[in-house]
Amino acid sequence: METFGLILLIVVALGFDFTNGFHDAANAIATSVSTRALTPRTALALAAVFNLAGSLVSTKVAATVGKGIIEVPKTHEGLTIVFAAVVGAIVWNLVTWYFGLPSSSSHALIGGLVGAAIASSGTVKWHGVVKKVVVPMIVSPLVGFILAFLFMLIVLWVFRRANPRRVNRGFKYGQWISSAAMSYGHGLQDAQKTMGVITLALVTTHHLGTFVVPTWVKLTCAVAIALGTYSGGWRIMRTLGRRVFKLDNAAGFSAQTVASGVLMTTAYVYAAPISTTHVITSSVLGVGATRKFSAVRWGVAGNILTAWVLTLPMAALVAAAVYGVTQVVLGG
Repeated sequence: METFGLILLIVVALGFDFTNGFHDAANAIATSVSTRALTPRTALALAAVFNLAGSLVSTKVAATVGKGIIEVPKTHEGLTIVFAAVVGAIVWNLVTWYFGLPSSSSHALIGGLVGAAIASSGTVKWHGVVKKVVVPMIVSPLVGFILAFLFMLIVLWVFRRANPRRVNRGFKYGQWISSAAMSYGHGLQDAQKTMGVITLALVTTHHLGTFVVPTWVKLTCAVAIALGTYSGGWRIMRTLGRRVFKLDNAAGFSAQTVASGVLMTTAYVYAAPISTTHVITSSVLGVGATRKFSAVRWGVAGNILTAWVLTLPMAALVAAAVYGVTQVVLGG
């Protein structure tokens, strides 16, 4: 029974990884598609390849998610907690995808872990949640906004006397590089979270003695998120690429460059599971604010912010409900 539960959890976790890919595909490519620097399918293929590459590089974020958020018993109860957490995250991903809101898959998963742990009277490592999740959740969008604002000002000043057509063409090609960097950062961050959950489940069921991400887990998670990315996230892409702020090639390049830098720094240096959605959206807002504040559709931005705020508690509530239902079904 425990082996069946483990297999089911792995399948569900990979399903979450897939939804993460199509949910967050827009993060990497919305700017380059909306500026017509890349066609949608070309952008998705590029994003899938570099998502795959980023997924295989590091496991620092995986360790944070698997060891630093909750503590679960090494019994079937622990497996139930992790299962409920993943299902809660998937449900919230699908809800926000349906409404076209670029919410955070990362925080949905973390909210799911916390909600399932609380429902089971388990241990939540609140210090780790605050230090590695809540603080970066607040700081990273602010950093993205400020750096994108400053980066865009520098770009506008440096190229103020240049030929507009030539500059536009140059930044169009530059978006190939910035899209690749953004996708790499997304893989470096988001696939790691699923790796952390699956490895936690393997430790819980005694298939692993210590928390070390196996190679097969890295590969399957990397492929799942790459396939999800290639399947596309058109609803969210429209929100981020068109409805927040009308981007040109220079603005798209600037937003992606800053966002990818923030993603890589937090993954490599701080091992903090931040949201790619939060960072790229705030970067788009930052470059938009350099033109004039009225150029940004702040009402749409407010709807996105609402989804951000709701993600942790709503995913936690769904995960807690799933845990309760699972307990009833299993006769717990």
